[in-house]
Amino acid sequence: MDIRVLRYFLAVAREESITKAAETLRMTQPPLSRQLKELEEELGKQLFIRGSKKVTLTEDGMLLRKRAEELVDLMEKTKAELTASSENTGGDIYIGCGETESISLLAQAAQDLQKKHPLIHYHIYSGDAEHVMEKLDKGLIDFGLLVGEADIGKYDFLKLPQKDVWGVLMRKDCPLAEKETVCAEDLWNKPLIVSHQSSINAEMLHWLRTDISRLNIVATYDLLYNAAQFAKKGFGYVIALDRLVNTTGNSDLCFKPLFPAMEAELCIVWKKHQVHSRAARAFLVTLQTVLSCQASAR
Repeated sequence: MDIRVLRYFLAVAREESITKAAETLRMTQPPLSRQLKELEEELGKQLFIRGSKKVTLTEDGMLLRKRAEELVDLMEKTKAELTASSENTGGDIYIGCGETESISLLAQAAQDLQKKHPLIHYHIYSGDAEHVMEKLDKGLIDFGLLVGEADIGKYDFLKLPQKDVWGVLMRKDCPLAEKETVCAEDLWNKPLIVSHQSSINAEMLHWLRTDISRLNIVATYDLLYNAAQFAKKGFGYVIALDRLVNTTGNSDLCFKPLFPAMEAELCIVWKKHQVHSRAARAFLVTLQTVLSCQASAR
């Protein structure tokens, strides 16, 4: 498969029209149609359902779209690394991370590095550990910031000195808001809002001391900001990490830690034997300096 043809395929998938795709690609329709037909013949699969008003992807087409996006992204990343100037460190750094206040450490490293190398640009992707590791394994990101339990044996890594604290985010007028801490029994009969990742986390289920089928999980979330809006309406109690949502001042929300305490470890990971770009190497060295300074200050 030619990367150029994959770009053509993605354009048609995005526009849902060969005519519109040809316009965005600045080419005529006949050669574009011919390239797509040859791609289907090469793969031995029908990729499109050509309707009277729009073109839609078949199941095989949807699979190819996912893989093609990854291949094109990786090609662009590789091209940028190879064409970066040897005189001035620049280029792109790709980071995947879960929701954690400790992203501020990476932001500090980026800020410090920017003073020396302003031509470096950063791309931040959010997701749980599974999605971050998937992107890392495919070479789509340089570093991953993992929160909580994860199999990091296949990576090189830096463990962060601090840990995130699990607790419950709720309205300040909720009955549990009067407690200093929240125990498992407090949540057994409450409407719960949990993250997709923690909802299947063995450690969390062990802390709750009950089967997941007995819990009243009314919603799940990817981004805590969105879950917090449900909590503000009194829809449920959000099991979440601390320091991600403002609970001070006039906020309607408060955060109460779990008891016994439950903490999430944090670590920066990257592929073993990874050949980093100059920009990525410089970022890693700067991050190590930031972590070292923070450890010394403790």
